[in-house]
Amino acid sequence: MGGSGSKSKGFWPFSGSGSVDDPAKDGNEHSLKRVKSFPGATPFVFTRKGSMYFDEDGDLAHEFYEETIVTKNGRKKAKLKKIQKHLTPQGIIKLDHPCIHVDFPVILWES
Repeated sequence: MGGSGSKSKGFWPFSGSGSVDDPAKDGNEHSLKRVKSFPGATPFVFTRKGSMYFDEDGDLAHEFYEETIVTKNGRKKAKLKKIQKHLTPQGIIKLDHPCIHVDFPVILWES
C-alpha cells in the first residue's frame, strides 16, 4: 500500500477544512458539486448480492446434496451427491443497517 493518494484538493469528497455550508471558504467550490452529482459518491452500501440458492422445493442453502445408494462388490454404501442443477440464486438482499463501502477513500481511526 504505497503512495496512491491524491494531492489535488478536488479529488476527495470531504477534502478541505471548510464547513459544508460554505465550500468556497477553502477555495474549492466544485468539489461538493462533483460529489453530489456522481452516483457512486455515497460511502454507504445498502444492498448486497446473496450467496445462497433456492432449490425446487423452495429451501434456501449454500449447497445442496442428495443421498444416493451405491452398490460396489455386493456391498451397499450411501454417498452424498452435490446438486448443481435447477438451483435459483437468492438475488439482491437488503442489509439491516448500511455498511461503509470498501473503496471509499476515508480512513477510520479509533483511539
